[in-house]
Amino acid sequence: MTDAFRIEFVPGVTPDKWLRVWARRMPDSPLEANPVDEQDAVRHLRDGTASMALLRLPVDKDGLHVIPLYEEVPVVVVSKEHVVAAFDEVGIADLSGEVLLQDPAEVPEWAQVATPEARQRSSSMPTMTTRQAVSVVASGSGIVIVPLSVARLHHRKDVVHRPVTGVAPTRVGLAWRVDDDDPRLEEFIGIVRGRTERSSRGASNDAPSDSRAPGSPAAARPGSGGGSRRTARQGGQSRAQRAGGKGSPSSGRGGRRGRR
Repeated sequence: MTDAFRIEFVPGVTPDKWLRVWARRMPDSPLEANPVDEQDAVRHLRDGTASMALLRLPVDKDGLHVIPLYEEVPVVVVSKEHVVAAFDEVGIADLSGEVLLQDPAEVPEWAQVATPEARQRSSSMPTMTTRQAVSVVASGSGIVIVPLSVARLHHRKDVVHRPVTGVAPTRVGLAWRVDDDDPRLEEFIGIVRGRTERSSRGASNDAPSDSRAPGSPAAARPGSGGGSRRTARQGGQSRAQRAGGKGSPSSGRGGRRGRR
């Protein structure tokens, strides 16, 4: 029996749509898709635990092919009673006095605008998982800034998330080993790139590791949601009017109420 083709994916990323296409096209070729922590994704590729990985970029490309697929909207997660909850969108400068409950290196834009007090309080926080950090956010003791899909994955009734401007979007990519010649790699790449079943297939190893997949992001965008099988729509919320300071949490003037 042929060994199962193994694919891993980091939190908030789901390959559901692609897996359904694989099952339809390759009924005799078993495929295993498993969630994995971000810090383990590349390691599992290198040690052969997984053949391919859907992960967040950038990563160390040594010995790997990497195809960028799509971008994720950054959002801030706050308690339901936080002032930010009243707005459709918030700028990173408006969060300069907030306690960040994650490594500031993950959000360098916040580190650049944070007040000394906020930086000091943030640095004193213990290391937490995203789930743990969201629990602390619910108590009103801080914020986290994560991709939209991750916020949806860890959503709870006592927190809300809002898009953040001034923070670079994160990118999701597909990675595999340069020395792996399994023909199933090319089949999955074709599915992710949106090739039809009858379309010709190019040689995957000829693609430069930093190239964007043809048809991305539209053709390569997942069809459904977070690691809990929820829909991973990109953005979708209207933007508050910010001209002249209106709609800014720090302006002291009322902005539009955010949609719930």
